[in-house]
Amino acid sequence: MAQTEPQEEKKYSSFHSIDMLIRRWKEGTFREIIDDWRWIFSYSKRYKGIILYYMVLGFLGSTLGLVSGIVGKYLIDIVTGYKTEYLWLLVSLGVGSTIFNLIFGSLSGRVSLKLNIRISNDIQADIYDKLLDADWQALNKYSNGDILNRFGGDTGTVIGNAIGWLPNVILSIYNFIATFAVLWHYDHVMPFLALVGFPLTVGFSRMIIKKQRAYSKRVKEMGSEVMSFHVETFYNLDTIKSFGVMPYFSEKLRDWQGKFKDIQLEMNMFGIKTNVILSLIKMVVQFVIFGYCLWLLWTRSITYGTMTLFLQQRAKLTRSFGSVTGIIPSMLDSSVSAHRIRELVQLPREVHSSEGQSPLPSEVAAHGVSVRMRGVDFAYAEGEKVITNSQLEAHPGEIIALIGPSGEGKTTLIRLILGLVRPQSGEVQVYGQTDGREFTVNADTRRLVSYVPQGNTLLAGTIAENLRVAKADATDEEITEALKTACAWDFIEKLPDGINAKVGERGRGFSEGQAQRIAIARAILRDAPILLLDEATSALDVTTERAVLRNIIRQQPNKTCIVTTHRPSVLSLCKRVYRVLQTKVTALSEDESAKMAMDF
Repeated sequence: MAQTEPQEEKKYSSFHSIDMLIRRWKEGTFREIIDDWRWIFSYSKRYKGIILYYMVLGFLGSTLGLVSGIVGKYLIDIVTGYKTEYLWLLVSLGVGSTIFNLIFGSLSGRVSLKLNIRISNDIQADIYDKLLDADWQALNKYSNGDILNRFGGDTGTVIGNAIGWLPNVILSIYNFIATFAVLWHYDHVMPFLALVGFPLTVGFSRMIIKKQRAYSKRVKEMGSEVMSFHVETFYNLDTIKSFGVMPYFSEKLRDWQGKFKDIQLEMNMFGIKTNVILSLIKMVVQFVIFGYCLWLLWTRSITYGTMTLFLQQRAKLTRSFGSVTGIIPSMLDSSVSAHRIRELVQLPREVHSSEGQSPLPSEVAAHGVSVRMRGVDFAYAEGEKVITNSQLEAHPGEIIALIGPSGEGKTTLIRLILGLVRPQSGEVQVYGQTDGREFTVNADTRRLVSYVPQGNTLLAGTIAENLRVAKADATDEEITEALKTACAWDFIEKLPDGINAKVGERGRGFSEGQAQRIAIARAILRDAPILLLDEATSALDVTTERAVLRNIIRQQPNKTCIVTTHRPSVLSLCKRVYRVLQTKVTALSEDESAKMAMDF
């Protein structure tokens, strides 16, 4: 697992953020924050027009808000006996700005939603595509949960800041300056008095931030543990039922609920105490401000309208000041999310064929494709070889078996043929029967391969939808024929909906043997010249297993079929058998293969 900054460190106070920036500067890692933001702005550049549109909307909205406040002030002054000659002008201005705000707000909200959806989809799709094309071995250093967390939560943060951060910064500064100027115009003390409460609030927040983060960390950790318990329970529900231990898990759930309840209530009590203190601070500030306004009103230094304007705009000024001072925490928060996403999208790409080269054109592949390994060495980690100086040959019309103890490297050989991993030395190549040109396997040669991995690989949907994953334009007749070849049609034709029968998550509703036959049919429908079966017939009975393999070779004689197996029934159908043992791949003689088939 790659080491990254803990998720709980993603929220910062203003003071804590400044401290962190100084620390980063001293450590020489401040450059990382700059690089993270350059990456975010690489997306912003694509939408310069939209960002400008947001800023114009923001300026108009903020300005109209101030105008409405000022109009309200003068209307109150008119009602209380001041400057009545401007009544109809102000009424017209107020009605006009209200109607304009209504129309403008509705239209801009609709347009903004469309733009946000489009931008979010574009950025998410871009990141998704890069993840799909990431090097398999590099991507597998991250857990699925971590990848999903980054793609979900962190991508959302990046999307919001790629489009909204710069406009928000500029608009926050504009709001603060404009509101400050309006209040300053009527009284020089008012804008400063409005900001008195903010330093007190921030100072108190700085004292409690450490404890808040500690509580937040405990709640998140506990929530993750509870979620893991739920997932494991439902994933292993069959096992739990078979052992009859449902009461044990029910009791365990209630134990987790009790622990989670205690930490939530403890955090809630802490929140209540801090909110009471913060509310008292705000209340004192409000009383001071209100008292100052009453004094100005008593001395006739301001009108009722000015007092209303000040009380109204004071909260806006405080919010604007908070937004301005929150720029650095927001920047750090976004930097952390961007860094976590960059770690994924900047992983090495899969190796592709050179530009302009198309490995084995269709007319060549149609006559069959051979696989050859020569002098292959491979290790997932340095110094821990899985395959050493090994050879392998597989040709059209042949079934080749890979046998050996579990964990010795059979699946690794399959990954090498798929181009998911690459040998440290030696070559893995494919070549056609008609022209003999050899191509080193990579992501592009994968189109020559149909693959059935270990385990249940069916997707939620229908049987037909599962098969059309391999060939999107397949007809119902082609699907039926593939199912017949895989010996799956005999049970599917009995289903009320046939090939349109529903498949549950992870193949729910079908036995392991049935799911394997549907997965084999999917690989057959792809009609690639190379077929890889990784323990793909382990759940089939011997008769069905032999029938499936014979059907494949009889109906598709140019197919190169490579199987990993522990079953003796397969070996008698194989042209060659390779044993994978102690990092070596060794071709067995016919006598050794026959003897092994009998001894298996």
